Amino acid sequence: MTSATTSEALSGASSGSGAGMVSRARPEILAMKGYVSARSLVASGDSTVFLDANECPYEPYVGASGLARYPMQQPPELMGVVCDWLDLSSRNVTIMRGADEAIDCLMRAFCVPAHDNIIICPPTFAMYRQSAILQGVEVREAPLAVGFALDNAAVLAQCDDNTKLVFVCSPNNPTANLMDRDAVLDLCTALDGRALVVVDETYIEYAGVESVATALENHANLVVLRTLSKSHAAAGVRCGVAVARADVSAVLVKVLAPYPVPQPVIQAVLAIMAPSNQAKLADRRQEIIARRDGFSAAAQETKPVREVLPTDANYLLMIVDDADALCARAGEAGVILRNQSHQPGLANAVRVSIGTEDEMDMLLAILRGEPVPVRGEERVARHVRRTSETAISVEVNLDRKTPVRISTGVGFYDHMLDQIAKHAGFSLQLECDGDLHIDPHHTVEDCAIALGVALRSALGDKRGIGRYGFCLPMDESLVTVALDLSGRYYLDFKGDFPADHVGDLPTDMIEHVFRSLAENLQANLHIAVEGENAHHMVEACFKGFARALRQAIRQDGGDLPSTKGML
Repeated sequence: MTSATTSEALSGASSGSGAGMVSRARPEILAMKGYVSARSLVASGDSTVFLDANECPYEPYVGASGLARYPMQQPPELMGVVCDWLDLSSRNVTIMRGADEAIDCLMRAFCVPAHDNIIICPPTFAMYRQSAILQGVEVREAPLAVGFALDNAAVLAQCDDNTKLVFVCSPNNPTANLMDRDAVLDLCTALDGRALVVVDETYIEYAGVESVATALENHANLVVLRTLSKSHAAAGVRCGVAVARADVSAVLVKVLAPYPVPQPVIQAVLAIMAPSNQAKLADRRQEIIARRDGFSAAAQETKPVREVLPTDANYLLMIVDDADALCARAGEAGVILRNQSHQPGLANAVRVSIGTEDEMDMLLAILRGEPVPVRGEERVARHVRRTSETAISVEVNLDRKTPVRISTGVGFYDHMLDQIAKHAGFSLQLECDGDLHIDPHHTVEDCAIALGVALRSALGDKRGIGRYGFCLPMDESLVTVALDLSGRYYLDFKGDFPADHVGDLPTDMIEHVFRSLAENLQANLHIAVEGENAHHMVEACFKGFARALRQAIRQDGGDLPSTKGML
């Protein structure tokens, strides 16, 4: 968006009723001078001495960066990646603490308490009403039509001179359907100069369609809400965006807090928006969509489910025999669902977020009336390891065999870790972002360390385990493995590999892998391998370790396998 015509349109100066929309804001907000901090007066704070904000000049702990100082209200580096994501100018983007804050700021900027009103289209997201109530603003309803479609006639029938905001959720929460784009834009046209049409696109990435924000040039009263919470797996980060004409954005900034975006949020979003992470998230979204569709088909075959509504989001709405009973039964098994039966037209409706494969299998078991294992009784551990060379996330469940998902960037190493999980019989999910542009050393070593820590944590007090594990031939190769989960570290590794690499994995790292595993698992580990083919020898080591580990972690009773009374 670089042309003069587009620039003028998006500034609210050349088409539609841009200036008129700003005049619809609260007069006291228009008259108010926005808070200006010293941060907003400089291009960069790197070489500037700030003595204006009474901050402490020291970081709070060793390794902290940027926490002692206030960030800018709209940090330029964050604004840059957000604008790239949305393909918009910074004049049309206001970064906030989630889409919820954007709703609140719109309410405070445009609606006069005890005078103005907003229109919502139930069944829909509860925060529109909640925010209005908190600001003393009247809420009017224009219910969705058959099939939960937008009913423009019903919306316009509710409008009067005091209507400031009309909220349209697309895909709609909780019904999960996408609103017709032409209907939304027709509503913008009908309300031009009268009210803002706020289109909440929290789940738009799952719908596979273009954002309605591309129509901003032709509709001065259009506001679009976007967030990283759902599609970018960042609900805990709290970063959302209001997209609007520049004049509307300027009003929103006036009611926004002086320093709304914390420094850790800035750092997290910059990492999330890296191209490599964007590619991974795109793959995960496709994975979620496939799991959603598979779960929907399976759920419709179960007795309690009458219907699963079509969905364009990462959740679905089920119509069931008894929503209260299903939610209670799921809650007893540790699965929390959202009962939406209070919404108009949604009797016995339950909203289901699409979780992991394991989580959806649990819910299917509940729907089928099958026994569900109590999650708190499973041996599960999660571990995150960060160094200057690697960032690793690992999750193990010793009492489940799936899922197994491994991505280290070293293909043959992925294959070997997969062998450990499959042959030891436990679920392993491991991701690593390492300095492979240098070599695989740090990635290979740190993944072994992280896996060892996770396994040791998952074992807990080790009651009932086999403790020991033994043996494994592979073609001409033979490996002997002896393992003791004793709580004491020792490694004895004997092997001479006839090649320096197997695939992209250096063979001089094999002993290092098992040393890191043994040390962080706190185990005695003896491995001896011989053979003629390096591939067979390496794979035999990993499979032999896995089979020994399978014996050692298997539970049989609750006794501690030690005469000392501890491991």
